[in-house]
Amino acid sequence: MDDRDTPYVVVVLGGYGNFGKRISAALAKLAGIRLVIAGRHLAKAEVLCASLSAQQAVAQFQPVAIDISAADFVERIAACAPGLVIHTSGPFQGQDYRVPEACIALRCHYIDLADDRRFVCDITRLETQARQAGVLVVSGASSVPGLSSTVVDHFASRFTQISSIDSAIAPGNRAERGEATVGAILSYTGHKLPVWRAGRWQAIYGWMSPRKRDFGSIVGKRWLANVDVPDLELFARRYDGVKNVTFQAGLELGFLHWGMVAMAWCSKVGLVKDWSRWTKAIVAASRWFIDLGSATGGMQVTVTGRDASNKPLAIQWRLAVEHGSGPYIPTLSALILAKKLIAGSLSECGAKPCLGLYSLAEFKAEAAPWGLKYECVVNGEVVDEPLLFA
Repeated sequence: MDDRDTPYVVVVLGGYGNFGKRISAALAKLAGIRLVIAGRHLAKAEVLCASLSAQQAVAQFQPVAIDISAADFVERIAACAPGLVIHTSGPFQGQDYRVPEACIALRCHYIDLADDRRFVCDITRLETQARQAGVLVVSGASSVPGLSSTVVDHFASRFTQISSIDSAIAPGNRAERGEATVGAILSYTGHKLPVWRAGRWQAIYGWMSPRKRDFGSIVGKRWLANVDVPDLELFARRYDGVKNVTFQAGLELGFLHWGMVAMAWCSKVGLVKDWSRWTKAIVAASRWFIDLGSATGGMQVTVTGRDASNKPLAIQWRLAVEHGSGPYIPTLSALILAKKLIAGSLSECGAKPCLGLYSLAEFKAEAAPWGLKYECVVNGEVVDEPLLFA
């Protein structure tokens, strides 16, 4: 961290939420910063600040009531004098850009954990303003597209031509779930999604097209279904010549997964317009089964194409998460970028999705406390040390 007389101020919007509290806990270990835990409920922010202080954290803490939808939002966040704002207050579906626009106006950096396709992909409309202000505005600093693109970038040099990118996430049933994440998924369940297939845009339906995939010896086989993520659009643009981009996710318990598939069918045929209206009830009902299944989840990214000898090449990167550490994974991209900005080691500016901003080695280092397991499968054979594979 560079020398400074006053603390570097980091505001975490939704700082006591499912992902925000994890980001706040990680940043609390940094000296020389003032961590502003912000959200609509001051009491919840105060409780988290007190809890972090009791854990011998070295950062300074400040609880603040900030509602991103309130008329006084800009004034309240300006009063914090932030150097960086981390936006975790989802769901991002339907949100406008008032938060990153406020950050640009205040000349502070901005990072969010958005996974909404339009919100992340269209953040580039703020490019000119961000560059003029000399700040970095990053959207999608999460599992997607942050981590998923980092994995593809890591292995891309092994290919002379990438033909397909197939990614999937399968959380454990006992992993903590937030209403924002569930609401985001329900908003497109059974609705048409544009995807890049056979070199052209085609329509599929959210949480349909079920299939079972193997996530390795720790996670095992899990059911998957279609989800809408920025990768579906960004990867089609980023990797020249790619013909197919796929992304799916699944629930560990089969009856819950197939229940979602049935809900998707109801939306597809017009029986239910928008399942997100029942987010609170659905999340509450899912907790009836929280003791079933496991706290083990996984992620995989499979890249296929041709190698330097024009031979078929398929590389699958697998990540396994045990002991309920899954909810930390979506926070790691944001933490990597936040620490680089605080330290002054990331000098980029502009507005962009989270692509090409950190390495897989940096992810491994940030993820070390959570005991993640990695596996790399090359043309059907497991290869040791996937992060060193070249």
